[in-house]
Amino acid sequence: MVVVYVMFCLVAIVGVILGIKLAQLIKGNKQVEKELAGLQFEKLPMGTVKTLSILPLIDFYTDDPSLKTEAGVSYFIQAGDTKILMDLGFNKDKEHPSPLVSNAKKLNVSLPDLDFIFISHRHLDHIGGMKEQKTKQFSLSQGKTDLPQITVYSPTRISPSHWNPGPKVEVINTPFELIEGVASIGSIPRNLFILGHTLENSLAVNVAGKGIVLIIGCGHQTIERIIERAQALFDAPIYGIIGGLHFPVKTGRIMLGPLNIQNIVGTHRFPWQGIREQDVKNAIQAVKQVNPQFVALSPHDSSDWSIELFRAAFQDKYHDIKVGQKISI
Repeated sequence: MVVVYVMFCLVAIVGVILGIKLAQLIKGNKQVEKELAGLQFEKLPMGTVKTLSILPLIDFYTDDPSLKTEAGVSYFIQAGDTKILMDLGFNKDKEHPSPLVSNAKKLNVSLPDLDFIFISHRHLDHIGGMKEQKTKQFSLSQGKTDLPQITVYSPTRISPSHWNPGPKVEVINTPFELIEGVASIGSIPRNLFILGHTLENSLAVNVAGKGIVLIIGCGHQTIERIIERAQALFDAPIYGIIGGLHFPVKTGRIMLGPLNIQNIVGTHRFPWQGIREQDVKNAIQAVKQVNPQFVALSPHDSSDWSIELFRAAFQDKYHDIKVGQKISI
């Protein structure tokens, strides 16, 4: 009898928590719809860069066994002479040196020589870990990491941890040219189950003679809205789409037993609906409409099934994202 009562109480508690979360989801979705309806932007005048390279320091796959991988993202970007670090990885095991710092050293990337850091959004796999997400901080490693007093651009309030105290944070939500030829497209809101209201920025780099290359952290905004924003801001064509679009369909990179956590928390839908095969197909159609010449999907938050669908759709225009494998535009 006692066991039955305990089980009843547990089920009731879970039911109450789920009910609260579903109510928050519905309310949050309505708020985001209102925010999106109120967004208006004028064209953003933008210069160009002659060269662009993206070196994945953190992602899920590599061909080099000496490099570390994880379900997180960090890209070392060189736009002309400017050196940018986009996102800071996960460091799931709270290591020092972290996978990011370790890989940077092996790939001869000097972190003290960075010009600025760009944080796409404040989720644990992009700012250095779960503790960082809870405390609204960012860490490159769980030990002292020397960084100059450079600017960190973020769509939400965040602070450097005591491990890397040098940088100064600037919150940017509107489209903004960071340096000539490199801009933030401005934050786009989305409400996610469990994770709640999420603001995410993406980078746009205008490569001379080619066009806009979009570099995306997780794509929580949806690729459809990212493309819509880019077309509203820039006259140049979209030449490339590179990074995470969050399609953990059929399986995910972060599993809790049989539960595909990335699928459940990465959508504005009820948890039993999740991210579906049709969402991937719709995204491919949206990308095809702008006819990019370079497409690369991050495996940190997209399944192999989704990647193969993109590969088949874009064929020789598709390129893998792997740690240590430089992408040159």
